[in-house]
Amino acid sequence: MQEERRLAVLRAIVEDYVSTEEPVGSKALVERHGLGVSPATVRNDMAALEDEGYIMQPHTSAGRVPTDKGYRLFVDRLTTVKPMSAAEKRAIATFLEGAVDLDDVVSRSVRMLSQLTRQVAMVQYPTLSRSTVRHIELVALTPSRLLVVLILSTGRVEQRVVDLATELTDLDLSDLRTRLNSAAAGPVIADAVEALRACVPPVDGATTAAVVEVLVDAMVDHRSDERIAVGGAANLARYGDSFDSAVRPLLEALEEHVVLLKLLGEASTGGLVSVTIGTEGPYEELSATSIVTTGYGPRDEAVATLGIVGPTRMDYPGTMAAVRAVARYVSRILDEA
Repeated sequence: MQEERRLAVLRAIVEDYVSTEEPVGSKALVERHGLGVSPATVRNDMAALEDEGYIMQPHTSAGRVPTDKGYRLFVDRLTTVKPMSAAEKRAIATFLEGAVDLDDVVSRSVRMLSQLTRQVAMVQYPTLSRSTVRHIELVALTPSRLLVVLILSTGRVEQRVVDLATELTDLDLSDLRTRLNSAAAGPVIADAVEALRACVPPVDGATTAAVVEVLVDAMVDHRSDERIAVGGAANLARYGDSFDSAVRPLLEALEEHVVLLKLLGEASTGGLVSVTIGTEGPYEELSATSIVTTGYGPRDEAVATLGIVGPTRMDYPGTMAAVRAVARYVSRILDEA
């Protein structure tokens, strides 16, 4: 009973501090929250929480603020992530479903996530190595010149033009298209590359080899694996009181995509939302920030990560709900693409 009451006090302190941006005192807790106990009991609970390192007193005679340890307990003991409202869900669906290609999906996702959370949003482009081949299309531009179109499970589309040494009939083109799709469609990129190379005939295979060469070139192009879109940096203006400790280092980090990719971490599957608080992060200079991330991708396969980064004083339940919701909509779009 005492542990649950102290957890309720901690929860109230976190909620009040996030909303008011001011240290929280026992009198305010009693007035704002139905804790069902006297102010003296709340003061005792706050003293115990402070002794255990969950809250701290930033100034003499001031209220208390949560520590990283307090935020961690608060997040870990969330019974549920508060659901998005019907209006928010409709807004996300309408905004994201208007995307015309993968770049547009990523751009819209960043904007939507930064608007919902009022934090800095980050969306990693789908990692090529985790993609699978959805379809290979061959279009005859002339009898000896082909447009080769590679469509991946992530929605990425690669186009290459290849000149052939010999001309192809419509029947030859259809046969080649069928053989290439039978070999490559389905497995991950690395296996698809090997399967394509294996389907080149040892005799009279120059045409197949030429097409396979441009397909493999498109598949092993890892330039997009380190691409990341960022939006909502202006939201950091809300944290002017913690500029030197949180905002300045974060603004500097936004210039380094390698740093942001490390903050995003590995893509998580199954809709799991990961929360990294303060000193738990990979960079000491960003110890005053928190990161909320999750994986996204078609068919419940996480091929990349999206999330937000901001000062530790954030609305964790609302942010976690927004990150999860946007990831689900993006995954659905890629699944239906």
